[in-house]
Amino acid sequence: MGKMTAQQVAALRPRDKPYKQNVDTGLQLRIATNGIKVWVVQYVVEGRQRELRLSRPYGMSTTDASMSLADARNEAARIRTLAREGVDIQVQQEEERLRELQAAVDAEAQLASSQAKQTTENLSVAQMFDAWLLDGVRRKDGNAELRRSFGADVLPAIGAIAIKDLTEHDLRGVLRTMVARGVNRAAVMVRNSLTQMFAWAEKRQPWRKLLIDGNPMELIEIEKIVAPDYDMSNERDRILADAEIGELQAVFDNLQAEYDAAPDKRYGTQPLAATTQRAIWIMLSTLCRVGEMSMARWVHVDLDAAEWFIPKENVKDNLADLTVYLSPFALDQFRQLQKVTGKTEWCFPARNNEGHVDSKSISKQVGDRQSMFKKAKDGGPRAPMKNRRHDNTLVLGAGKTGAWTPHDLRRTGATLMQRLGVSLDIIDRCQNHVLPGSKVRRHYLHHDYADEKRDAWKKIGEHIETILS
Repeated sequence: MGKMTAQQVAALRPRDKPYKQNVDTGLQLRIATNGIKVWVVQYVVEGRQRELRLSRPYGMSTTDASMSLADARNEAARIRTLAREGVDIQVQQEEERLRELQAAVDAEAQLASSQAKQTTENLSVAQMFDAWLLDGVRRKDGNAELRRSFGADVLPAIGAIAIKDLTEHDLRGVLRTMVARGVNRAAVMVRNSLTQMFAWAEKRQPWRKLLIDGNPMELIEIEKIVAPDYDMSNERDRILADAEIGELQAVFDNLQAEYDAAPDKRYGTQPLAATTQRAIWIMLSTLCRVGEMSMARWVHVDLDAAEWFIPKENVKDNLADLTVYLSPFALDQFRQLQKVTGKTEWCFPARNNEGHVDSKSISKQVGDRQSMFKKAKDGGPRAPMKNRRHDNTLVLGAGKTGAWTPHDLRRTGATLMQRLGVSLDIIDRCQNHVLPGSKVRRHYLHHDYADEKRDAWKKIGEHIETILS
């Protein structure tokens, strides 16, 4: 059969088996048993016989023979003309499909990149803080104090601000708010931490790109933010006078007597915990730090030899081990303490006996009983805190010389030693300070000054006993 007409094509009917019908040169119509008709173009390109179904071009479902005969002839002629020019329509279609696919992939990647860029550009102070905690800072307390201080004062104020939008005024506002409520030292410490965090971020991506106008902490002058009378060197000079040391013991005795005499102890003023009283006298008579005291283990206390070993991991900055030669006064404090906690691993166990008491516990107990010196965030008196004391039972000298802290006991003890004629270098050794002089000298001179330190601790112990008696 030669070229078919449209009527002839329309008259073709399905049979028991699929069959093919030549309609024109290089153009066939294939009829399925269900009557579906499919146009097929036959062509030769570069010596290869090829076929293309017109009814299922890429991207379409089924069009069967809805394409008219005229359109099918035109399409077949176009395909065969391209083939004579060496162009394979199927290769061309596949290349076009791949281009469209690649374009879709590129568009999706561009969208994802744009979204990621937008997300990066809007990274906040809180997100920088989290990244810094993870990779940029590792403090001895596991960054607990950083989390507390930033959670209290920094993140609520500026945590949601994007780094690119953060200004020196935002940072200065955080510090001024702290100073306004009287916590100058805390403001300085937060400033130091912020400076460290931004210095870390300034060297790393993506933070470096976000600091468009430079490091804003470089513009913060903390000296102009803290109170005019605040000592930037933070050299507290509070020491307990002999009279205040004696008053402290009287306070302990009076509180205990009042509590014992209270008809209903549920409403009586609780005395300071006996373990905390022992800690206070040990810190005063040994010049140890509150952290060293809190982490003391009974395995390191030799009551027979009157020695207390402080391993360097418990010492500030892991400086060096220290053996404290206990005076009779300090030894007696440890013996009284042993009656209470001697069956535990720690000299000062936590309430649940899992580990030692928190290093801030003693400081909080002392501070809570000097509430007249505590201020709230608005600068007014601090309201009572849940499950915390709120009185002035440990205020000494009628508060005329200010509040005292456990660390002041270390300074007081060192001052007492100096007054008792102990040389400054021995006082430094008793405090486990880094000694002056070259590293070479410290490397070659290894006298342990045990006798000299033992005598120094004995002198201060005797002096405290004299005051208390």
